[in-house]
Amino acid sequence: MNLKRYLPILQWAPRYSRDQVTSDLIAAVIVTVMLIPQSLAYALLAGLPAHVGLYASILPLVIYAVFGTSRTLSVGPVAVASLMTAAALAPLAEAGTPEYLAGAVLLAVMSGLMLTVMGVMKLGFMANFLSHPVISGFITASGIVIAASQLKHLFGIQSSGHNLIDIVGSLFGALGDTNMPTLLVGTGALLFLTWSRRYLKPVLKRLGLAPRAADIITKTAPILAVVVTTLVAWALRLDEQGVRLVGDIPSGLPVFTMPSLDPSLWSQLAVSALLISVVGFVESVSVGQTLAAKRRQRIDPDQELIGLGTANLGSGFSGGMPVTGGFSRSVVNFDAGAETPAAGAYTAVGIALATLFLTPAIAWLPQATLAATIIVAVATLIDLPALVRTFRYSRTDFGAMLATIVLTLAHSVEAGIIAGVALSIGLFLFRTSRPHSAVVGLVPGTEHFRNVLRHDVELCPKVTFLRVDESLYFANARFLEETVMDLVSREPELTDLVLVCPAVNLIDASALESLEAINERLHDAGARLHLSEVKGPVMDRLKGTEFLEHLGGGVYLSTYEAWQALTNRPAIA
Repeated sequence: MNLKRYLPILQWAPRYSRDQVTSDLIAAVIVTVMLIPQSLAYALLAGLPAHVGLYASILPLVIYAVFGTSRTLSVGPVAVASLMTAAALAPLAEAGTPEYLAGAVLLAVMSGLMLTVMGVMKLGFMANFLSHPVISGFITASGIVIAASQLKHLFGIQSSGHNLIDIVGSLFGALGDTNMPTLLVGTGALLFLTWSRRYLKPVLKRLGLAPRAADIITKTAPILAVVVTTLVAWALRLDEQGVRLVGDIPSGLPVFTMPSLDPSLWSQLAVSALLISVVGFVESVSVGQTLAAKRRQRIDPDQELIGLGTANLGSGFSGGMPVTGGFSRSVVNFDAGAETPAAGAYTAVGIALATLFLTPAIAWLPQATLAATIIVAVATLIDLPALVRTFRYSRTDFGAMLATIVLTLAHSVEAGIIAGVALSIGLFLFRTSRPHSAVVGLVPGTEHFRNVLRHDVELCPKVTFLRVDESLYFANARFLEETVMDLVSREPELTDLVLVCPAVNLIDASALESLEAINERLHDAGARLHLSEVKGPVMDRLKGTEFLEHLGGGVYLSTYEAWQALTNRPAIA
């Protein structure tokens, strides 16, 4: 066994330099400052005690540093996974109860097991079943639902619901109970965070700060909102005025937690755990590949499954929640100069110190501030213009995207993502079941063949060249038969039909039977079947069958070679 394959830390640790240590420590300090409020906020979003978010930001980061391949990915609680966790647990237990927490721990462990097994089996390709329009639609809708779900904390009211319709209805019914001090704190934090995201960086640059430093300070602005509102809440005793605070948080490091072994709970959470795993993996790999490309590095998707899987196992066994790679934190980690995954391990040390020494102060943090942090963070996830772009380019992809958005908003995150995956696969099968094909002819004076409907080309009445622009498999094999026989019926002089196959990467057993049937029908009609431009791997498989022995015609290296042999036209001088 190649240990470096499963332990990427062995690839970079032996060459870990003092300069890299310095860069990683600086990045870790900055990300720690950013991760503390995010961890607290995303735990509350999932319906969990705030300290669960801190626990999920310690051991998982250390484990990912050992098993992960991205040099800059920052693992921890994220908004979408937190929303999916809340949606999965809501039907099973009341938020904040021991049963609810046990469900979150089990979700993390199940997700970790699934991801790790998928990684060992090299099943990273399965994430490709989630098309980009579906993922974009799901994340956009999730961002809207997340933002709406946090409005109750800004207004200081009670509301419920896990889809937009229920949330909005519940909010309108409770607006009369708005707590003004809470609204002032939450709105102030929201306005400050919104302003800082847009204007703080230019202001800092005008004051003489370097662009990189200004950018990093801007992205850590939430910690300033946390500090100020915490001090205000403590000084003015806002809890006595009805402002909800984070409250007492257990100080100390997380302890080993054994997940529930109840078979019925495992079966109830299985689908949710799988969806959280796949969506989290797709999000992480997308971020990791984007950042790696900027430094001409690469990540291994299969090993990333193991890295994220073991990180989730670490989170579950330490009393945490499902985790994955976060976009904003990873970008900050990258911009701050992180050189290796050790930056994540150093960040874990920072979070651990926070759980040891900062919990008395965090207890005074208003929940409205965390809600404002979440709203501003998820605003970047909402990409409604993508609907217009997708509609203009592909109506079918737009349909899948719109269905995902509508179902996520109106029903649940699980319904949205399941529908999106089903539609993506269904649309793929529909498109490939009717493969594009074209009769092609020779462009005069060249050896190139083009579609007769688009170009002026030379033709031969007795020889027809049919280019197939799709791999041949069970879903489109019958359609190819119908296309060929329809073509033959319209060409009474035809004696030879050449299937031009430059785009055919696969011929499965069903397609092979269809080719055999086409060969026999052409023979009965007094014509021959030929192949040209067959790719090496496809030809290797055909050579292992009797098809080539029964083929009425020949197999040509190029279409031009077939043209010369079958039309008796002279070669180009």
